[in-house]
Amino acid sequence: MPSAQEIVERLERLSRADQLEGLARYGMVVKRRLGVAIPELRRMAKAIGKDHRLALALWRTGIAEGRILASMIDDPQVLTEAQMDRWVKGFDSWDVCDQVCMNLFEKSPAAGKKIRQWSRREEEFVKRAAFVLIACLAWHDKRAKDASFLEALPMIRKGATDERNFVKKAVNWALRNIGKRNRALNKAAIRAAQEIRQMDSASARWIGADALKELRGEAVQRRLGGSP
Repeated sequence: MPSAQEIVERLERLSRADQLEGLARYGMVVKRRLGVAIPELRRMAKAIGKDHRLALALWRTGIAEGRILASMIDDPQVLTEAQMDRWVKGFDSWDVCDQVCMNLFEKSPAAGKKIRQWSRREEEFVKRAAFVLIACLAWHDKRAKDASFLEALPMIRKGATDERNFVKKAVNWALRNIGKRNRALNKAAIRAAQEIRQMDSASARWIGADALKELRGEAVQRRLGGSP
């Protein structure tokens, strides 16, 4: 099994400094970033397999790609709430936040608990993580009950007034993904979006209007088999 240092050296060989300017235009933090593409990281993760100790060591490097790779190889069976709380405080770029939530945190039995906790936090990327987790679970967890997503709607209403770009976009993503799961949740999400659109907040008005456009749209309605 390679060491963290060997993997960092491999990442450095794959680095594309010429990509950093473009990544910055998409709002990614490029400090301590090498410019390695996600498909490359996925190939590395597949070759490495699951390794919790190595994941922890890669996280400690502070390199964006190292942290994303750590989320790909860590074992959700040994992931603890304490680790989740430590890692979420280290988020400083939206893509690292989203990748860690998608690759690792959504697989934790504590995901629902962390959504409730983090949605009340003020740190931008901690709060974003709560709503990214809702979006990921609505997208991927086919066994989840509708009740868990109905319980998330009040959190979404409350989070909709946060004017910070990376929070409001995650709130919008969560609302849209809930509304695309099935007919019942589509109706509930549309009602929530209508309420959010009426709030005295520029962020909320954008979230509500954008969600309504997609959730009432022909593509979603056709897939769900009806009209709202």
